[in-house]
Amino acid sequence: MWFDSHCHLDFAAFDDDREQVIARAREQGVTAMLSLGVDVASSEANVALAAAHQGVYAGVGVHPNDAARVWQGEATLQTLRRLAAHPRVVAIGEIGLDYYRDATPPAQQRHVLQRQLELAADLGLPVSLHNREATADLLAILTDWVAGLRGEAHSLAARPGVWHAFGGTLDEGQRAIALGFKLGIGGPLTFKNAEARRRVVAALPLEAFVLETDAPFLTPHPHRGQRNEPAYVRLIAAKIAELHGRPLAAVAATTTENARQIFRGRDNV
Repeated sequence: MWFDSHCHLDFAAFDDDREQVIARAREQGVTAMLSLGVDVASSEANVALAAAHQGVYAGVGVHPNDAARVWQGEATLQTLRRLAAHPRVVAIGEIGLDYYRDATPPAQQRHVLQRQLELAADLGLPVSLHNREATADLLAILTDWVAGLRGEAHSLAARPGVWHAFGGTLDEGQRAIALGFKLGIGGPLTFKNAEARRRVVAALPLEAFVLETDAPFLTPHPHRGQRNEPAYVRLIAAKIAELHGRPLAAVAATTTENARQIFRGRDNV
């Protein structure tokens, strides 16, 4: 069984064959797919998808690149809170920081992230974190957040979330793991120019990873250049199995259990 811990099934890339994409994933043994929102509209769409499809779960949140466009403070938070009440919502996300693009000023990104972390703690839902060229600030924010959770003996302290699309250094990975986060490993691990990424993944324990496709993006080899979909999650696992010298079945069992530990929800993910 496989768990795709990060995809975007609501995106327009799937409008022509969304049902078939979900069916193909199931045929490949993908028993759970977490489809994340990037703004209010996509969060609403993912809740509807999760409600309509067995094995599909939803995350709700505002992505840093969309924050300047859609964030309306308390009104947005109340909408996310309402959406998160659905039993198939198991995460707040996709949220985080992105200093590569200038769609939202960094100060506003940090404010929006902080407010959504507060919402996650209030609701007891783990987070799915986006990071691009903002590692130092993100780690600082998360360190304070997790310290607060631990100080309160909050149930979320043991499962704060997933660092989506992790591509950092060994030290950064170890720091995220020490905070309780799992590392989302996706298609870039299979790219020919990803030797540094593979060395980091080989050096970290299998218990630290969850699998993700980020579909329709970041398609793994040998389908790179085509649209990604959850059925391809096995290709990512095969590379991890190779790097760790472990059977594919062991990667499936461990990463699926890791994801279920983080995203266990009110609907028995």
